[in-house]
Amino acid sequence: MIRLNDLKISYRIANRTIDAVDGVSLTIPDGCIVGIAGESGSGKSTLMKAIYGDIQAPMHISRGSIDYDFQGADGRPVTTQTIRRQWFKSISYIPQSSMNSLNPVIRIGRQFTDFPGTDSNKKRVLEQARTYLGKLGLPPEVMESYPHQLSGGMRQRVMIGLATFFQPDLIIADEPTTALDVVVQKEILMLLMELQEEMGNTILVVSHDMGVHYQVTHKMLIMYAGRVVEYGDTESVFGDPQHPYTKMLIDSLPTIGDDSMRGVIASAAGAGGDRAFRAEPVLVEVKPNHFVARAPQPDNVLA
Repeated sequence: MIRLNDLKISYRIANRTIDAVDGVSLTIPDGCIVGIAGESGSGKSTLMKAIYGDIQAPMHISRGSIDYDFQGADGRPVTTQTIRRQWFKSISYIPQSSMNSLNPVIRIGRQFTDFPGTDSNKKRVLEQARTYLGKLGLPPEVMESYPHQLSGGMRQRVMIGLATFFQPDLIIADEPTTALDVVVQKEILMLLMELQEEMGNTILVVSHDMGVHYQVTHKMLIMYAGRVVEYGDTESVFGDPQHPYTKMLIDSLPTIGDDSMRGVIASAAGAGGDRAFRAEPVLVEVKPNHFVARAPQPDNVLA
């Protein structure tokens, strides 16, 4: 279980401070796939970096904290300051671009043997990796291949293999199907679903594609202008969206035979002038396990 406690993440650029994530408080349960959606600039990737512990200048946590429901080798609770020690063991990351993430001049097999925390017996690690990649649908010869010799789908499977090799408690998948054709996208998504069901861990999936979220996630988290505006079970969010932004995202999904004009979603850049956001909305539970951001009512106004 991951708890975000009034989390505010900022970037210091020159003499300015830009708040990319602004006051996020919620609980992410164990054993499910959580989809994170929102336009570019809404704070999705920044939030994922903070959870992963990849916090580097100019990015910093200016307020709040993250509680992880696992312990380090010393038996102490893991914090934002110590989460890096848990990379690949308790938490791992599947990036957008597999080609840019794999070392282009090292064969796939060696990328497993050089992996932090692997057995010192490289021959044993190679055999374990070969068996594991076979389970993920990759042929044995992949171990002797360089990344550029593999297709995009095969490279992404290798990245998933690296990220899940130690069966971590939490996996962050940042746009895992970007630049892949529709058929390969489905294969990758099905693979993630199968691995999550087998390992019983939690996977956070960041994607612009609401169709992807509808297919694979158990819970949905919608971000807008650095804030969470809706959070709940996927079936509830899609079946009865409560926030206008969520409704527009869902309505943007194409429907066979419907050639009508889609609505335009206002950019988060202009959210500062939005009365709803100026009022510092808070997440309110509108139905069991379904929360929506609403501005608090003034004391002199009846609900």
